[in-house]
Amino acid sequence: MWGTKMVVVKLRPDGAVQVDRDRLDQLYGQLGASGADGVVSRAMEELAVRLAKVESSYRKGQFEDLQRAARSMVAISEQIGMVSFARVASDVNELALSDDGTALAACVERLMRIGENSLLAVWDLQGASL
Repeated sequence: MWGTKMVVVKLRPDGAVQVDRDRLDQLYGQLGASGADGVVSRAMEELAVRLAKVESSYRKGQFEDLQRAARSMVAISEQIGMVSFARVASDVNELALSDDGTALAACVERLMRIGENSLLAVWDLQGASL
């Protein structure tokens, strides 16, 4: 065994996202292009701010603040069709005040990946002129 090299690799899953295109189409149908663009843009900005709040609250051990931020992200992300983002934010909300620190850590990390990828996916869809 001596002389054998060991390589440590940090795995970082991609975090595939699911966007409800029908929900976005419905929003654009109800509000028109400029109205829906405004709603989607404001929602994405708010989600980005709250995503940062989740990460900051987690690192500081402020789990009630973490829970509030995650809970608010569920409603916002559902409004613009971010299905997987809403599901993971809901999981973080439920785990925030639990005694399972390992599950919470994993779920917060997953929320960061899914959140980032969801924001990019909706941004791309919005840019493609829904």
